[in-house]
Amino acid sequence: MTPGELKARVTVATCAGAVVMAVPLAWLAGAPAALGILAGGALAVVNFRWLAARAEVAAAAPGLAGALWHVGAVLRFGLVAAVAGVLFVSGWAHPVALLAGFTVLPCAIVALGLHAARQEA
Repeated sequence: MTPGELKARVTVATCAGAVVMAVPLAWLAGAPAALGILAGGALAVVNFRWLAARAEVAAAAPGLAGALWHVGAVLRFGLVAAVAGVLFVSGWAHPVALLAGFTVLPCAIVALGLHAARQEA
């Protein structure tokens, strides 16, 4: 599996997982919970894709790109924290649901990694 295929599969799996979780949660817990799941999944995907893009650049040109890695990490985490803070303060997203939406991405990565390992073995 190439890095591009991995990014695409993780993106699709995370988005699908967030939607599958958000639909029944909208009925059970209301709109802020569903929006929290969707926002958490979306933020996780954006963060992951940004991280993957920066990792490719840093691997291709280790000099300046490697030095700018820390600046990009601080900007990425700051942006995610700011968006999450706006969602919390506005009341659009439930904090626990947002956290649950973030956890969809690591679950997708582990599941896809286990699937790829099983196919190679």
